Amino acid sequence: MYMYLIKEKSSPFYQVIYLNEGKRTKITTKAIYKNDALKFLTDFKIKITKEKQKPVVDLKTYQVEYLEFISHTKSKAYKRSIKLSLKMLIDFVGNIDLRKIDKRIIEKFISLTFQRTESGANLYYRTLKAAFNKAESWSYIDGNPFTKLKQPKARKNLPVFLSEDEFNLFISFVDKPLLRDYYTLLFNTGLRASEGTNLQLSDIDLTNRIIRIRNKENYSTKSKRERIIPLNDTAFNILANRIPKIHHLNFNQYVFYRIAADIPLTVDYVSKQFKKNVRRSGLNPQLHLHSL
Repeated sequence: MYMYLIKEKSSPFYQVIYLNEGKRTKITTKAIYKNDALKFLTDFKIKITKEKQKPVVDLKTYQVEYLEFISHTKSKAYKRSIKLSLKMLIDFVGNIDLRKIDKRIIEKFISLTFQRTESGANLYYRTLKAAFNKAESWSYIDGNPFTKLKQPKARKNLPVFLSEDEFNLFISFVDKPLLRDYYTLLFNTGLRASEGTNLQLSDIDLTNRIIRIRNKENYSTKSKRERIIPLNDTAFNILANRIPKIHHLNFNQYVFYRIAADIPLTVDYVSKQFKKNVRRSGLNPQLHLHSL
């Protein structure tokens, strides 16, 4: 690549002139003396040569590769977040070379998103920063532009929780016994929604009055950690009453199911039913399944 040094009256520093994709480009050496400027020129030539030797990876190609990379180590919710974040970035900037994404582009993307949704901007920043860290470690980019930008701070509202009286009001509007048991168990144990839907007979120890939350072949806990949850009388009675209802005692069967004992409820289904019954009960519409 053809490059040369110049020194203009408007600046005390030597400048490097070179062609970048056919365009005449200028970059400062920040050097007053020619020997220092020549050293910068030599290092800059090496850097440009290395960049040209790197594979050109566009955003869509990287999206596919990165999603495949995390498919066996991250939760479904995290993978959905990554997929959405990369899609929104592609919609904003186009399917461009990863190396062309700089601090200015990221700052504008996050700023415009923040005006629309503060929590969304925070999510995109965190997930994309992790994705670009991996791109840097794979030598697709020289540096992560997200590290040059502060994480946006969304205003935090106090979480909405159900009191015992409110829960009793809510549950009185739930007609389906299956859902009544599911919501009541979550309220009395603190189980996460997905932990409740993926609960199997093998996870329940009625003798010791505990539930074991474990990582399984088709399910991983959010924290990847296993834990034990004690059962109070209400939770114990729900599980004790549900287990005999299963005709063929198979410990891989799910506690809560609609179609077949080997097909669990989905979080989407129980969440939508929860919101539906919240509206029917006249409780705070901001309540959601995680409020239990």
